[in-house]
Amino acid sequence: MTDDTEKTTHFGFDTVREDEKAGRVQGVFSSVASKYDIMNDVMSGGIHRIWKDAMMDWLAPRPGQRLLDVAGGTGDVSFRFLKRAGRGHATVLDLTESMLVAGRKRAEAAQMSDSLDWVVGDAMALPFEANTFDVYTISFGIRNVTRPQDALAEAFRVLKPGGRLMVLEFSQIPNPMLQAAYDAYSFNVIPRMGQIIAGDRDSYQYLVESIRQFPDQDTFLGMVRDAGFGNTKYRNLTLGVAALHSGWKI
Repeated sequence: MTDDTEKTTHFGFDTVREDEKAGRVQGVFSSVASKYDIMNDVMSGGIHRIWKDAMMDWLAPRPGQRLLDVAGGTGDVSFRFLKRAGRGHATVLDLTESMLVAGRKRAEAAQMSDSLDWVVGDAMALPFEANTFDVYTISFGIRNVTRPQDALAEAFRVLKPGGRLMVLEFSQIPNPMLQAAYDAYSFNVIPRMGQIIAGDRDSYQYLVESIRQFPDQDTFLGMVRDAGFGNTKYRNLTLGVAALHSGWKI
């Protein structure tokens, strides 16, 4: 029988023990937290904002809904959700306290603190009762989870019957020539940007590598179905650079 400490996973292109990955991911995001939002704008040319707006368009938040935003970091998705819903509540959960601290400051500046909770926690073991939330979102975070299938199972558990799952993640470009161009940009430009803007080349090298390790759109959709979700679909965004996956707890 294999001990849990002997099981391995990927951390970027490196192979590590499963029980090491969460700590390494936490180190990455602790390092970049203060510059995270700026780097998102620089790396994507601001397109990540369009992707998150597309997520809200598809989700169509309604007044009174409760959102769990996992790997929610500085609260980008939660702020959008609350503005669209008009009236509701969002719980932002992240493994990294410093990311949540940055988010709280943004919420205070936007006078949205009363509608938000900030929780340090693990996507694979959510500290919430079953059937609690109307919506579960995870944006550019599930590829950093040690066992994504466990995170999807937890999403299913904490959603109410009829609840909605929405996953926004970098994906695989179906055109080989465009993928090659995207790879050249990612590996040659983004780590340099990380060094110049955030003073951290290694963390952004990991983020680029982690994208390449994530399953393609159809494979991940199968994982969503395996977690129990029905009416599962995905939409490619910007030529497949990112993809939105959706499912319902039937």
